[in-house]
Parts: sequence; structure tokens; C-alpha cells
Amino acid sequence: MTHKEKLHERIKNNPVNVRFDDAVTWLHSWGFIQQGGKGSHTVFIHPDYTGKLTFQNVNGMAKAYQIKQALKAIKEMGHE
Repeated sequence: MTHKEKLHERIKNNPVNVRFDDAVTWLHSWGFIQQGGKGSHTVFIHPDYTGKLTFQNVNGMAKAYQIKQALKAIKEMGHE
């Protein structure tokens, strides 16, 4: 199992406790590109995904609902 697969499984199994840095690494591994943001918010886009994902860094952690949105987007793109 590759590092990408291990990280994906860990995040998928526990979307509540995901460090923000791990979330960024995970999104980059799926081809998402960081596109600006403001303050604690970071926006990610993907060429195969029509929407945008916004992640918020709260004391070094990503919000669970944002992780769940990203999991849904990855699944919708057929990458899972």
C-alpha cells in the first residue's frame, strides 16, 4: 500500500481528526491545486471537478464537514 493509499484510508476512516497539513498533502496527491484563499481559508480546485473545495485551518486541524465534502468530490470524479 502506497503512502497516498494509507493517508486516504486513514482520512476516510476518521474524517473528524485530520490535521490541516495532512489534508493539504492528501488533496495535492489527488491532483487538487491550491488557489488562493483568505485568512485561515484555503481554496482548492481540480480540472475534473466543477466545484471548489474550501478548507479552514482551525488550530492546525481541518473541519470534518470539509473533509467529507472532499471525499465526496473524489468519489464523484471516479478516483476512489
